[in-house]
This record gives sequence, C-alpha cells and structure tokens, in this order.
Amino acid sequence: MPSRRAFILSGAPLLAGLILPRAALAAPQTHIIGMESDTLGSKVWFDPVGLHVQAGDTIRWELRENVHTVAAYHPDNAGHALRIPAAAAPWDSGYLVNQGDHCEVTLTEESVYDYYCEPHEFSGMVGRIVVGNGVASEDWRDVPAVARAGFPSVAEIVAKGRISGIRAG
Repeated sequence: MPSRRAFILSGAPLLAGLILPRAALAAPQTHIIGMESDTLGSKVWFDPVGLHVQAGDTIRWELRENVHTVAAYHPDNAGHALRIPAAAAPWDSGYLVNQGDHCEVTLTEESVYDYYCEPHEFSGMVGRIVVGNGVASEDWRDVPAVARAGFPSVAEIVAKGRISGIRAG
C-alpha cells in the first residue's frame, strides 16, 4: 500500500478535483428564508426574496412575524400558474401561525422556482430561487402584476447570490 505522501504527490486528489464537478464535492446546504412583516402587518415580505442555490440544497422558510404561507406557483395550488419545473413536486405549507413554524423543501432540478404567500400574494409577497444554472421555462403563464413586480431577475440573483427582502405592500 502506498504511503500517504506518495498518494498526495501522485496528484490523485488533483485529478479527482478535475474529474468530479465542483457541485458534487460540496455538501448540500440548508438555506433559511424568513417570512416577515412589520408590527402592524401592513408590509409583508420574504427575506431573502431572491436566492441562488445548488441542486440538492434544502430551503427552509421560517415564520418570524404575522401569519403566512409559502406555496409553489403550480396548478395544484389553487390553480396558480406553473412557475417551477414541470417535473418538480409542488409544495404548500398551509397557514403558519406561530413564530418559528416552518416549511422545508429540497430542490433537486436546476431551474427557477417561484413561490408566493397565499394571503399576501396581492401585496407582492413572492420570492424566487434559482437552482444551479437554472433558466425559467419559456412557456410560464403570467401572474398578477403586483406579484410579477416583486420578483428579482434571474440574472441579478445569480450575480449576487442573495437578494434582500423587498418590503412589499
């Protein structure tokens, strides 16, 4: 059996780094998105509103203020437009009412995932996650104008990695 020194000098670790994609070397992460509100409930938002992650990462939405939901834009969720990959399972947290309540989803397909808060969608409480080099589907149906205005662009999310919450409403 070769010594550790011989193994390292052989370049095997370097070769492994060249063969395996960088994402395969990184362990999946959990990212937290806060579900926020001002004290009166007149302004509501997700923080961050835009997030760039890798396939296999888990997103955890945590209730911090008010009562919120988090649901994928998907026809299974009250007939909403499909704005996640067609093969991805839609999620809907139902109403989260106690501070600290949460919902977790692991995203495995490289794409763009748009989501909303059911009682606050028309206040612009929406968010966007870009997974890997995700590209939004060309045939996505539209959403209400106030919700559409709340989404940061895919390019901005990829460039910055994280877009702080937009205080909507």
